[in-house]
Amino acid sequence: MPGVEALLPRFRAAHTQVLGVSIDSVHCHANWGRDLGGVSFPLLADFQPKGAMAESYGAYLAGAGITDRATVLVDSGGTVRHASSVTPAGERSPDELAALCEQTDREAGTPTQAAPEPQGLGADAVLYVKSHCGFSRRARVAVDNVHAADLTVRNASDDAQALEALRQVSGAETAPCLVLDGSPLAEADVIVRTLAERLAPI
Repeated sequence: MPGVEALLPRFRAAHTQVLGVSIDSVHCHANWGRDLGGVSFPLLADFQPKGAMAESYGAYLAGAGITDRATVLVDSGGTVRHASSVTPAGERSPDELAALCEQTDREAGTPTQAAPEPQGLGADAVLYVKSHCGFSRRARVAVDNVHAADLTVRNASDDAQALEALRQVSGAETAPCLVLDGSPLAEADVIVRTLAERLAPI
């Protein structure tokens, strides 16, 4: 995954939206991506019913209860252009995957559009978090996954000035709270979605 992450500009130039799919939960995906140094492309949870998406592509190994390590390329018209497996124990070459996408893009003959460019957060964006808060941790994991290293993160549990600033901007002490363009966004799900939309659009 880090190799694919490093080549995202090549995939984007080939009009390719990279998606990772496994039967793990969204929480497992978020933490796994963070442990790998950040995975900013979508990781889809084929969680319930378990393996239903993989099954539709012939990539669910029901006996083992896992998915195959497979690559499937689908063009903008919904046609599968490539499918291959390296088995669950195998490895894929990110360079070969990018080259395959570039070749498919050249040969597809279907309409394509440029991938949206990241909007960014703005220089005044601030994320307020609290210690020992699961929702704050979730927001911080998202920050790492979308490589938002320039985002100011203030801990309202440890910093009285941060807590007062959070009260001033949001009218409450609730964290996490992402402030964009002077407007507060609460709720971890909203914050995670906003970070992804602004920094890793699909």
